[in-house]
Amino acid sequence: MNVNLEEMERKLSPEADTQAAARKEDHIDLALESVTKTSEKDPRFYYEPILKGYDAGMDLAVPFMGKRLSYPIWVSSMTGGTQKAKSINTNLAKLCGKYGLGMGLGSCRQLLYDDQRLSEFDIREYLGDQPLMINLGIAQVEQLIYSKETERIEKLISKLRADGLIIHINPLQEWVQPEGDRILMSPIATIASLVDMATYPIIVKEVGQGFGPESLKALFQLPLAAIDLAGYGGTNFSKLELTRSGDLRKQSMAAVLGLGHDCDEMISYINELMDREEPLACKQVIISGGIRGFLDGYYYMKKCKLPSFYAQASGFLKYALDPVQLEQYMDIQIEGLRMANTYLSLKD
Repeated sequence: MNVNLEEMERKLSPEADTQAAARKEDHIDLALESVTKTSEKDPRFYYEPILKGYDAGMDLAVPFMGKRLSYPIWVSSMTGGTQKAKSINTNLAKLCGKYGLGMGLGSCRQLLYDDQRLSEFDIREYLGDQPLMINLGIAQVEQLIYSKETERIEKLISKLRADGLIIHINPLQEWVQPEGDRILMSPIATIASLVDMATYPIIVKEVGQGFGPESLKALFQLPLAAIDLAGYGGTNFSKLELTRSGDLRKQSMAAVLGLGHDCDEMISYINELMDREEPLACKQVIISGGIRGFLDGYYYMKKCKLPSFYAQASGFLKYALDPVQLEQYMDIQIEGLRMANTYLSLKD
């Protein structure tokens, strides 16, 4: 048993606990407010409080694209194209640089032909060598392939000193968006065409609906850097676009917002693929969509048979304009993951 003797002696010192009296007063005052209900119990985990001690040196790092994430957390693509977005992206990039995380930029569509807003996305200096990905929609990739202008993607990656491309798959969002694009080719054909010619890593992600089993099967046959699930239950861009429509369209199209797959479903599909004999070309998963915090992230990473880490958008966006709170939120995620790895195991 490894015990830090200096830490043990500090705890045993008579001066060690100067807050004991105040804490006991709090316990008395708050006891009645702290009664739990059986319905609040999380059914996903076994809680094993006696098997491990605190490990201050616990290594939570994961490899990705030849680099290293110090923690299994990715900052999802969010925003760009406004001055407020510049502040958000800068604060998020500084967080990633300090904590050793990776980050995806918001849609870079407007940068393909015009550098006017380039500075709002140019955040490499704050990340150091941590992974940074630009982001384009499948409709834009389809158009670039059709017009034989895919070199614009590589030029944009170079301008932003990024590591590669995220392709967001959003046909339902485009369908409900009042001014949305119609995607003419099957997205899998477009992705395969770009993969064949690309010299940079590619991640494929959804935007809130997730992927069905056949879509996942097709994607895992491509040598992608990762598949980002973006499952049902998180930020849903189809819903976002529908709120911009008139009342008649909103009412008539509302039923489509119930379409999709959550992370539980998709990880089950992925595990079924892993159980087959055919090897998968893509070997890493980014788990996102409905991830409320470290317990969700821990649960899905443990459940997934492929190497994985989890991503959040709204959790970080909530604090993105306040660097102090942003770091506090990140510290809580790290401590929560350490706690989960020490005391929790999955029931199923």
